[in-house]
Amino acid sequence: MPREPLAETALILLVWSLAGALFGALFLALEEMLRNLGFSGWQPIVFGACAAGMTTSAFYSAMSVALIGSGAGVLGSIAYLIVAGQTIELPLLAGSAALTGLLAEIVLGWGARANAGALGVTLTGFLAGIGAGLAVAIALSLAPWPVAPAAVAAGVVAMVGALFQLNVAWLIRACRGRWAVQLGAALVAALIAAVIGTGIWIMVSMTSVAAELSTGSLARLLDDVPAGLLGGAMGGATAGLLLQLLGVRIELRSPL
Repeated sequence: MPREPLAETALILLVWSLAGALFGALFLALEEMLRNLGFSGWQPIVFGACAAGMTTSAFYSAMSVALIGSGAGVLGSIAYLIVAGQTIELPLLAGSAALTGLLAEIVLGWGARANAGALGVTLTGFLAGIGAGLAVAIALSLAPWPVAPAAVAAGVVAMVGALFQLNVAWLIRACRGRWAVQLGAALVAALIAAVIGTGIWIMVSMTSVAAELSTGSLARLLDDVPAGLLGGAMGGATAGLLLQLLGVRIELRSPL
């Protein structure tokens, strides 16, 4: 293999490994926190994969929009917590964050092309998270023995990465309607803000029930981060290498 393509492939795999590591850590942390909050079965895996897939895709390919949504989500959540006091409801908190993100992006505005592209990549991450989460949840239910968290993260990351790359182009093209061109980025900012608001709700809820959590639960939550980083990096590199071998073009630049 010529030196330049080899160096380009190595750089692509490095990027995918780093993105996968962040995705894996976020996914396992969300999954464990959701389990501690009473979710069970397939729910933590699918919900965690969807949230992580959507968030990672937005930051990977529509960072300017995602940053606005994140900042607005934090501000909207803080405003709600100040007003709500001791009564904290997830729908209201996430809704306040989402509304703040929507208004912030409408005011700033990034143009028609950014609107459609941001919506396309985020929708791709969301759908890839659903597909990967369901597939992994089914596989885990059929497995005859417990599967290590790092292996779970690797499987989810690899599937989400492959599904994202295989579907992002046509989903971006599909998001070219008038409503997507006008409100695509604002909807993405609202979704990211809602995810941030949900994360803040999870942290607040975890703080309130921390005394009831066992030492084992807290230890698993802390162990999830390095396991997610390792498994995610392996899954990201695997997905990137597989796509390269199959001849699928993996772009290093943002599609926006």
